[in-house]
Amino acid sequence: MKAWRASLLRFDADGRAVLDTDGLLVTAPAHTANGGGRRVVQAAGDFATLAPQYAGVPVTHLPGRILAPGFIDLHIHYPQTDVIGSPAEGLLPWLENYTFPHESQFIDAHHAAQVAEFFLDELARNGVTTALTFATSHPQSVNALFAAARQRQLRLITGKVLQDRHSPDGVRDETAQSLADTEELVKQWHGVDRLGYAITPRFAPSCSAAQLRGAGELAARYPDVWIQSHVAENLDEVRWAHELFPDSRSYLSIYDDFGLMRERAVYAHCIHFDDEDRALMRRTGAVAAISPTSNQFLGSGFFDYAGADRVGFGYGLASDVGGGTSFSPFRTMLAAYAVGREGQTKLGLSLSPQHLWWQHTAGAARALGLEGVVGNLQPGNESDFLVLNPAATPLLARRTAQASSLDELLFAMIVLGDDRLVEKTVIMG
Repeated sequence: MKAWRASLLRFDADGRAVLDTDGLLVTAPAHTANGGGRRVVQAAGDFATLAPQYAGVPVTHLPGRILAPGFIDLHIHYPQTDVIGSPAEGLLPWLENYTFPHESQFIDAHHAAQVAEFFLDELARNGVTTALTFATSHPQSVNALFAAARQRQLRLITGKVLQDRHSPDGVRDETAQSLADTEELVKQWHGVDRLGYAITPRFAPSCSAAQLRGAGELAARYPDVWIQSHVAENLDEVRWAHELFPDSRSYLSIYDDFGLMRERAVYAHCIHFDDEDRALMRRTGAVAAISPTSNQFLGSGFFDYAGADRVGFGYGLASDVGGGTSFSPFRTMLAAYAVGREGQTKLGLSLSPQHLWWQHTAGAARALGLEGVVGNLQPGNESDFLVLNPAATPLLARRTAQASSLDELLFAMIVLGDDRLVEKTVIMG
């Protein structure tokens, strides 16, 4: 066993944050037949209460620090690491002028491996310990990222992008081969250590009906893999999808028509929805990956939190790098707060600091179908956690020292925090 003493942030079953100001976190190897070298949280809570039970365990004492669950990024593009910060008039020009040219380079396995290492370094530097990420249409890109993540013992989910039409040379794939490659990659990587596979249509307009049908058949054949794609991000894209699939009720319904709406299906953006779309999300168990910095950067619109909560479907936060403008979960949480206020002022929506933090940790784990596995520091969860220094900068130190409640402390870190706040990222305890 290993133990750490510091303030301890975790979430209860209702998503409320709990802070033990003098806490103890104890980790130990998983006691299961398929533990596979995993370490899990053995105990978490008040130090004075737990210390007698673990008196023989060496304790690392970190005064002034906060131990917090590692962040979960529900939607990010690792091949777009070098695209972040590229100017564009909107989503479709941005794809054409920046994204596709960069992604075409991932046919080179060496290039893919180099970017994968840098990408994972950035996740760790910013406190992200689990990610659902797009690769490119090249199998080499998937192999490179899985190999690098496995070496680091990360919990990571990715998949080969499917895009057999309306895509330029260098990233466009061939229908039958793309599906065969996807199935081979599922067999090779899904469930290996902490890795998971995601069937990944780029977005409906980039896929033929035959490719979407084949993706749905694979999803039925492998029900424990994930599905990820984009939907209803941009009004031009919505109109285009309707023109290409006129028999589908809505953009979202295209995916349902091809068997791609179910639990473990994560759709990025979900901005331009009506209540029938929201009900479809709820009924199928699909969830939204909310990407506020990307939506602001590309002028796509605002995610309707009130509508999602009213109808009742799941969601969590995502960076969407490289359309998103930062790897930092603090930037993403702050943008989500601003989006809630700016996009829905008539509703008086003000997302609480606890709810924002939950959306990027335990709530994102629930959305992924990994509640009780990652995203929290409760017993039984895998022991990925952060050592946060709330005095990492002079202004942050001054503000957090004056916090009179947990909400004030969390919000100060959301507003003023960045990668400097993350003193250390610990994988598997």
